[in-house]
Amino acid sequence: MHFELAFVLLFSIATAVAIAARYFKFPYTVALVLAGLGLGIVQAFEPPHLTKELLFAVILPGLLFEAAFHVDFRKFMKNKLAITSMAIPGVVASMGLTALLLSPAMSGLNALEGFGLIHAMVFASLIVSTDPIAVVGLFKALGAPKRLAILVEGESLLNDGTSVVLFTLVVGVAAGQEFTVGGAVMDFIKVAGMGAVIGGAVSWAASKVILRVEDAMVEITLTVIAAYGSFVVAEHFHYSGVIAVVVAGLLCGNWAARMGMGPTTRIAVESFWEYLAFALNSVVFLLIGLEVQLSSLLDSWLPILLAYGAVLLGRAVVVYGVSGLLRFTSEKLPWKWSAVLTWSGLRGAVSMVLVLGLPNDFAHRELLVNMTFGVVVLSIIFQGLTMAPMLKKMGITGLKDVYQEKYELARGKLGAIHAALASLESMRRGREIPVDVLEPLERDYQQKAQAVEQEIATLKQQSNRFHEEEEQEAIRRVLIVEKDALFSAYQQGTLNKEVFEHLTAELDERIAKAKDAEAHIPEEDAPAPPPQALAS
Repeated sequence: MHFELAFVLLFSIATAVAIAARYFKFPYTVALVLAGLGLGIVQAFEPPHLTKELLFAVILPGLLFEAAFHVDFRKFMKNKLAITSMAIPGVVASMGLTALLLSPAMSGLNALEGFGLIHAMVFASLIVSTDPIAVVGLFKALGAPKRLAILVEGESLLNDGTSVVLFTLVVGVAAGQEFTVGGAVMDFIKVAGMGAVIGGAVSWAASKVILRVEDAMVEITLTVIAAYGSFVVAEHFHYSGVIAVVVAGLLCGNWAARMGMGPTTRIAVESFWEYLAFALNSVVFLLIGLEVQLSSLLDSWLPILLAYGAVLLGRAVVVYGVSGLLRFTSEKLPWKWSAVLTWSGLRGAVSMVLVLGLPNDFAHRELLVNMTFGVVVLSIIFQGLTMAPMLKKMGITGLKDVYQEKYELARGKLGAIHAALASLESMRRGREIPVDVLEPLERDYQQKAQAVEQEIATLKQQSNRFHEEEEQEAIRRVLIVEKDALFSAYQQGTLNKEVFEHLTAELDERIAKAKDAEAHIPEEDAPAPPPQALAS
């Protein structure tokens, strides 16, 4: 079958699956994998193979850039300690624990002679990266706390790069290269750090152009250059392309988009990347299902189950360990979230492509491929299908799944209406449009604003949390303004250094408390009462 026709079929199937999944309220990514498995069993057509070249050249840069582009850098930085702890030292620890658990279990199987610690480490290094696509969409649908989604998504953005670097180092050791802990650490820092530098440089160049032009098509093209260009350049010099793309996405989304794009252009850019992410996700999850040979997996069912257990246990130890250490910081996590973070660690295409990239003569290669494919499929299907019941059972969705969507919709409407009123007022001051034309429009928008404000007031009566969220956001913003005023006064010489440092320390403490209170509002909610009870 021609390559072009195969992709047309893939997109047609993905569209049908998306419609069915939406209708039956079924996790879309899980449905895609199941559809791919079914098509693979009946051998309906010959699909493109999920190769390293396809994933790294086409799919991965687009998916990573889109995810990073939409991450709010302020929220990311508010949770930087938790995210980086799980994504860098946590991934190293998870790899080590998984290998230590798996190696003796595998050596106990008589049919697997010669499967040692180094083979377990190769498997552990390629399986530790997580793919949050299935669960982040579920978090949004069920109204899970936004901070929880930021933790899952932020960790995944960084741990892909960590996993790829670790895999390269471990495979090198397995091939006989000299290994020292200090050398490995320096190699890791060099590969990841230079990847970040290249991503920053490419996105800075693209952003400088974006700041000077106002053309949606040109700016979309520049973001594509930033995404794929940063990856290609970093990989060309043997640095981390994954880290480069993540840094490029964060800078473009939080600097270029906000400072250099007008509202219309930004909507066009975001729509483009949202569609591209949908298309790439559709292809990659279908290909995961199509790539799996069920008969081969069934032959290796016991090693797959042992590997799956080791992966889950290793992640659980790391997540609960990190959560315990974070209890002594301002980024402490509820213990319930540790269970969710453990269970949300689904594996995806990166692991499959890394294992397929092993040399053909690598010892136990076929077994490692089967173990990886099996763990990926089990995590997507089993954990993906049980995530929603788990969130509901633990009460993490809280009141949000009943009222949050209505509340956020009303807040969005009100923001748009106020922006329109501000624009009309600007036209009035500038005498751009006759007053007799503007007045009816202003009355119409004012009536809309009153209706939406009444809707928001009604929703607030049903839960104090909405008011608390707004109050904490207002407090945080006011404190930042106070701090800016102190800094300006110090620069102008109206405050001496001692007074400035004293007042700044007090403000920093208040800001930290405000951030902590704002971040912990969602998990303190009681489970939502049923709508019927509220209606009565």
